[in-house]
Amino acid sequence: ISSGDRQKQDPAQDMSVNLGKIIRLNPDGSVPADNPFAGSKTNTSANNDIAKQFWTLGNRNVLGMTFDDKGRLWANEMGPRGGDELNLIESGNNYGWPIVSNGRNYSGIDIPDHETRADFTAPKITWTPVISPSSMSIYSSGNNNDFPAWQGNALISGLSSKALIVVNLEGNNQFTKTIERYRYDMGTRMRSVLAVEGQVWMLEDEDSGKLLQLVPN
Repeated sequence: ISSGDRQKQDPAQDMSVNLGKIIRLNPDGSVPADNPFAGSKTNTSANNDIAKQFWTLGNRNVLGMTFDDKGRLWANEMGPRGGDELNLIESGNNYGWPIVSNGRNYSGIDIPDHETRADFTAPKITWTPVISPSSMSIYSSGNNNDFPAWQGNALISGLSSKALIVVNLEGNNQFTKTIERYRYDMGTRMRSVLAVEGQVWMLEDEDSGKLLQLVPN
């Protein structure tokens, strides 16, 4: 479960509240025993019960989150003014918000970049100007396999960018790092993208928005 910071910033580093975190629970709502902070004694007993739920902290506003075919968890994060992120989510990591970001506050006040603090996990990609990422899906071939060149790639829908962004994840094909491969102008804000059985579907974010099925050219 992703839980945004609600533009309150500081709670993303506060272990007593679940804002600005990624949370991991069992289907029945109980806390998995192997969660990274399940055995933590660094907080009061009341706060520690909340911290047991956390998988990561220092996240700003995660809108897209999905597993790839290697079982790795990826998340896109809407930055402040600049600095939208794609992160590889790993147990117990701190992604730095609001202490570091490759963007700046909406007030114009700068924020130190990720490279200034090696103790925080840096994003695999940042975007300035922003793409305003919404949802994310991993393309996997199926009965149709409409877009074989996208196999294993992340598809990200963009709001302010009005785009579909295709990202190659690490160690795939000829690429050795995470990189944006393609950006397709969709002409309007895109709220959601879903890749299923080799097909791609997108949902517009506007009045009378359309459900679109993408087809090969």
